[in-house]
Amino acid sequence: MSRLRKQLPAHLGAGELHYRGFTGPVDYEIQGDPATLRLGPLRLRGSLTATPEVAAEAFRAGEAELKLEDGARFRVTVVGHSAGSDVAYFEMRV
Repeated sequence: MSRLRKQLPAHLGAGELHYRGFTGPVDYEIQGDPATLRLGPLRLRGSLTATPEVAAEAFRAGEAELKLEDGARFRVTVVGHSAGSDVAYFEMRV
């Protein structure tokens, strides 16, 4: 019997990404509500959309800080990017 996973609500918005040598606007989509994220090992996954150059550099940097529309700031680990794509994938934690 296959197990069904509960689908988390998508949290969309425009924010600001900061990593070494860059601070600028990005659009983001987070699977789950960032307000429920607490200190510990749990993480939320998401993606950010920017120019292909910014997405590639964020992936190379690995670690960044994402400021959401509501002003909350989260550390993100950029875990995926395809060459030429304007989307990078991340995991976020407190």
